[in-house]
Amino acid sequence: MITKTITVEIPAGLEVRPVAVLVQVANQYSSSIYVESGNKKVNAKSIMGLMTLGLRAGESVTVHASGAHSPGGTFFPALPRRTAPC
Repeated sequence: MITKTITVEIPAGLEVRPVAVLVQVANQYSSSIYVESGNKKVNAKSIMGLMTLGLRAGESVTVHASGAHSPGGTFFPALPRRTAPC
């Protein structure tokens, strides 16, 4: 299992657009990928699950990846960091 703590760097927090990008990246892997914040742990392949976390800029989350095709280092650089203004 690969575990990494990351900080949300998107000024508006995780809105629908960056969450959709995260879900698309997570779905490229057959492994299990979960995002944990506080006492909640949700599937990174679920838009609804990620939206329930209500993450804001500056918050830290822990990402867990396990399975035969664990993304390793390739998953984390692909996470959305900033989004263009609407």
